[in-house]
Amino acid sequence: MSPITKDDVEKFLEEFKTKLKVFRIIYEHREKNKQALLDLEITPIQRTHFIEKLKAENYYAGPKTDTNDFGSSDYWEFGTVIKKQEVYIKIKMGKVNNPVICISFHVAEFKITYPFLTR
Repeated sequence: MSPITKDDVEKFLEEFKTKLKVFRIIYEHREKNKQALLDLEITPIQRTHFIEKLKAENYYAGPKTDTNDFGSSDYWEFGTVIKKQEVYIKIKMGKVNNPVICISFHVAEFKITYPFLTR
């Protein structure tokens, strides 16, 4: 597979955000995802707004095969800063004619590198 380009990420995000508007988003029920809302003092609606604002500059890695959900889409990894804390976000398109999925949205447990971020 050839290296992912900024255009690839922008295309994924455009398709993801379009599908999100039509079918909404499902968040996986993981304790650290719920805890992130408390730690960051944000609401579930604000969490969705942060995802809607993702850009290619927020890209970290992917697409990667989701071995936990056979037959579903690949996942992509992003990061962003919320209230001075780096947040790790793992999202995927989900199945056809179904909502997009957020697998992870929590304070990063490791340093995130951003290949398309120019400072």
